[in-house]
Amino acid sequence: MPFTWKDAFSKLPQLRWSSSAEVEHLRRIDSLSKLKDFLDWVHIRLCLLRPFFETKDYPLVDPRSLLPSFEPELFEFKELPGYLLVAFDRPVKPFDEIFQFDRLYNIMDHGGDLAGEACPLENTVIERNIQTVRSRLPKKFQEAFLERFAGRDICYLENYPPLLEHLVEMDRAHVISQDPYGEFHLSGVYASLPADLDSEIKRFGLRIGKFASGDHARYERNRLFVYQFLMELYGFSIVSERRTAAALFSRRLFRMGERFLVRVQGQSDRTITTLYSHPQAKSYPRLEKVALVRIEEDQKEAIEELDKGGFFVDREKRAVILRAVYRQHKFNAKNVRQDRALSVTRQEVIHPITGEIRTDINILKDSYNMILRLNDIVRGEYVGAVTYKRQEVVLNTDTHEKRLKFLSTWLTKHQRRIIGYSDEFFAKVLKVLDSYLLSPDNFETFNAMHDLYQEVWRRYSYIQQARKVKLLEDLAERRGRSGQTLTYLEQFTAINDILGDLKFEIVNYFDVLVQGVLGIGERVTSDRYVQRNYIELPEDSLSAYGKDIRRQYRKLISQLDEFAAIRKTRQEKIESYTLQAVL
Repeated sequence: MPFTWKDAFSKLPQLRWSSSAEVEHLRRIDSLSKLKDFLDWVHIRLCLLRPFFETKDYPLVDPRSLLPSFEPELFEFKELPGYLLVAFDRPVKPFDEIFQFDRLYNIMDHGGDLAGEACPLENTVIERNIQTVRSRLPKKFQEAFLERFAGRDICYLENYPPLLEHLVEMDRAHVISQDPYGEFHLSGVYASLPADLDSEIKRFGLRIGKFASGDHARYERNRLFVYQFLMELYGFSIVSERRTAAALFSRRLFRMGERFLVRVQGQSDRTITTLYSHPQAKSYPRLEKVALVRIEEDQKEAIEELDKGGFFVDREKRAVILRAVYRQHKFNAKNVRQDRALSVTRQEVIHPITGEIRTDINILKDSYNMILRLNDIVRGEYVGAVTYKRQEVVLNTDTHEKRLKFLSTWLTKHQRRIIGYSDEFFAKVLKVLDSYLLSPDNFETFNAMHDLYQEVWRRYSYIQQARKVKLLEDLAERRGRSGQTLTYLEQFTAINDILGDLKFEIVNYFDVLVQGVLGIGERVTSDRYVQRNYIELPEDSLSAYGKDIRRQYRKLISQLDEFAAIRKTRQEKIESYTLQAVL
């Protein structure tokens, strides 16, 4: 028989509770990690797999959508589930909490009173909970909810899966917490999670040095960068209020030292995003995403392995359950990839029946696929859609204008991967882009769309220059291309060679890269060991090796002076243009 959503995770005891013993086992979920496992299976089964089988032409997720930086989604799928959840491994105390919600009472909860009454009877508690949830559902769902749950204690976890069908119809979050005996239960609905976006952006921007108090021009220049970086740290692009609230609320809970889980599924991204506290997560909450993705047809080895293991949800559509786990990176102004907030540390393909996890199949970080996609774009053979500059949806690549817009978007999304990947990969990228952007056959066409072509060329130039600056960053640590430790002479020689090449590319000027070059040069030339043993000593006391180092050192100083002069000239031109505009 073909696989359906009802078969999903059927071999997992956490999702079977036909007997009282199995219900008792479920109620012994007494830690946040166990709760997360339970919620994983329930949400994947009911909010990913069920819609996949019940929705005609379910929009499977492109694997690249799980790669940072995340892009705003193109379409909203109103018929698909969306929800927001927050869970605590402690009892909730309504007055002490930092958010608003409608409280639900577990019949075993002996803390507090209801509307001034002493401990209510069991049926009163159940009825009160039912009416609380009913009142927050859209009218068209209320009658069906009452018919299904009348007289049932909706707080117990065994009732959470059928209740989820109604919870996803609420605009706001639902809350899970422990009762006084350590058992998890549904303890609240219609929760509003605070997102003090303005204050968070300004505090974060000041902390990383992108803002300065009273400097409005600097704030305007860098606001979008800070906003994007902050949101990406927590797994999102600049998107809906629901996901903004999830990101900033988890940030606040983490700073408070709470043990928590925040989960959100959007109707546009079709992705389950989870932020949660973890013993190994010291600076930020742990972040992961789960989605139904389509494996690219050309990943033949991966398809063969997944097919052999029974990992496909749908073999014909090449659909699998994929979970990506991320690592957050603190902002580093000295790093050429300073916009790099996230990277994928692990990808897991989840078996739809057994829950088995495979981490050895590379679906997301396949550089070969990136080259194939780039080839398809420049040849006009790519079929798909992108959001150009966050405002225009571009479909397919059947014209040069569309290809250039695709290239601009592709280069923007993948620039930090291109900067950091291997020399072999970078050489292939250069070959594909040069064959298109420098082809004499295209010059007349590109002249007719000069601004768009120059925009792509500037992005391309930035990546080429930034890659050289990335190499300089490695050389500043005396690391060679293959990771070996370099001698000082090798270090200075390699740096001078790169700077010599970079000078000729600076016709496309990027101030942040020139600042990076000068900063790296200052670190290298200030090395106290080099100063003491090769620069401050008399010339006649140096060996031939020492004289070579001193020669390369002086050459480096000279080249850095040239870069400083280029930057000064550039700044003077900008100031002159600004003054003329004012006058």
